[in-house]
Amino acid sequence: MLELKGRSKRATVAVETGLTILDHALKHDVDWGFSCTRGTCARCRCKIEAGAELLSAPNEAEELRLEPDELEAGFRLGCQATLRRDGSVIAVLKPYF
Repeated sequence: MLELKGRSKRATVAVETGLTILDHALKHDVDWGFSCTRGTCARCRCKIEAGAELLSAPNEAEELRLEPDELEAGFRLGCQATLRRDGSVIAVLKPYF
């Protein structure tokens, strides 16, 4: 299960492998900010509170946009972090602004 915590809405949804965190949020009407879907705006920045091992590894877009200490602390870009396996994941929207 994927627990999404947006700006004001929350949802616990079934994991669909191959979709990003942002894909899941949009599909289930969770108010998840985004502008670009390319990994440059960081409006979809989120904190992975559980299940990081079930996600794809940070990609080049994330490594360019997020600081190394952010990645180490569990921050990801919702438009880039793809669910690779089923399991328990908690993602909390944490934009910069």
